Amino acid sequence: MADKVRPRLSRRRIPVVLVTGVQESAMLAASLSLQLGLPQAVAVRHTIDVGRQVLTRVVSDVTGIVEHEEINLAHACVSCAIREDIVPTLERVAAQGRWKSIVACLPIAAEAVQVCRVVCWAPRNAPHVAIAAVVTALDGTTVAGDLLGDDLLDERGIATAEDDRRGVAEVSSAMVEYADLVSLTCEPDPDETALVRALARPRVPVVTDLSALDAVALTTGIRHHESVEHWVSNVRRGALPPLDSSGVWRLDLRSDRSFHPLRLQDEIVNLGGGPRRSRGCFWVPTRPNAVCVWDGAGGQASIGAGQTWKGGQPMTRITVVGLDDGAAEIVQAFNRCLLTDEELASRGRLWNEPWDGLEPWLGPISHVA
Repeated sequence: MADKVRPRLSRRRIPVVLVTGVQESAMLAASLSLQLGLPQAVAVRHTIDVGRQVLTRVVSDVTGIVEHEEINLAHACVSCAIREDIVPTLERVAAQGRWKSIVACLPIAAEAVQVCRVVCWAPRNAPHVAIAAVVTALDGTTVAGDLLGDDLLDERGIATAEDDRRGVAEVSSAMVEYADLVSLTCEPDPDETALVRALARPRVPVVTDLSALDAVALTTGIRHHESVEHWVSNVRRGALPPLDSSGVWRLDLRSDRSFHPLRLQDEIVNLGGGPRRSRGCFWVPTRPNAVCVWDGAGGQASIGAGQTWKGGQPMTRITVVGLDDGAAEIVQAFNRCLLTDEELASRGRLWNEPWDGLEPWLGPISHVA
């Protein structure tokens, strides 16, 4: 008797457009414009109430509200929400086959990178979902303050957890860098528009008229995940695209030399302070195998330990974007942090101590060069 042949079921992946931002009104305006521009679309919106530790989910389409549910979270943070409800909801809604596209408005200050990596790196978690585009929606009247200001999320009442001490600029700048399209509620100052373009990937559209937002084009899948991940990587070895002529400047500070760990601590305010966006990587001779991560915005800078160099050539590269007149001071601070010729020649004697002062951020030294 012949074996039965089980037919393979075709699986249609539903395009999802993710909307991120740090201001509710801008996010809702972009989400509504997208939903109205898409036939047979469904909107999925999540919000987090940190004080109540409640995640609220609303699913709606042109007929009205389809779902409205509050979920208690043991720990009200974005990572928990994504794991417990956001990605599972997108998969469940997509699998129904009832709608042709999904507009997903993430919780305020929640970055799309977490959703995209779950869906793209572990597709079995959401086999009916395709992340077609990420839209970052900002208020056109507060662009410079949102991207370069020193407000904290909790000062604005939009923290995603009780211990969320991130800055608004840190979050919104990262969102622009990760976006496939940036939506502004109105036309900002030309220098502010140039600031957005300087942070965003090359050729990412910046839309200042929501009526001109081409929602259908977004759902065709303009997103290329590997290109996005390359742009936001801490270690970038390729050349950066030129900036348009404007009041925005960008420094591309590069060296194959390491930072002096003690001078770095002396210069961190000069290098990472002020109304600027800075990010990249560096290394120190006390930790030659570690990729040290630099992430700064709005006068706040943080360092941490990333992956290892994996046999690649260590490098120090930090890019800084700003609108003020402090570029020259930053270049000088960067150069002062680098090892001198004399230190390079004698570093075998310099780094015999089992500490370097960076332990609070990078952990204990495991190997000394």
